[in-house]
Amino acid sequence: MEFTNDKQADKNWIKVCSEQDLVKDAGVCALINDQQIAIFHLEKAEQKLFAVGNFDPIGKANVIYRGIVGSINDEPVVASPLYKQHFSLLTGQCLQDEASNVPVYLVRVQSGEVQLFV
Repeated sequence: MEFTNDKQADKNWIKVCSEQDLVKDAGVCALINDQQIAIFHLEKAEQKLFAVGNFDPIGKANVIYRGIVGSINDEPVVASPLYKQHFSLLTGQCLQDEASNVPVYLVRVQSGEVQLFV
């Protein structure tokens, strides 16, 4: 989804951090509108940036950003550091428990700034 020519849509993108604040193949956590959001930079993936809710619905804690990233069947995932369930970075769906998921957010880099669409 691209909003570069839509001025109204550009107002919905908010700066989270500098691109330099990201850690390759790991996550960082941001607090946006009282919601913790985990942002991942995957160096070798086709899509480089992902943003999902930081709250692990199975472990009941804000820890997703500390999870290990990888892929299962070519789908980028993060494994929760608590009970090791894998959450898709594309859809937020838990691969081991269909009833569990995390929210997914649009994320981009503009002029060296990491931005989320809210």
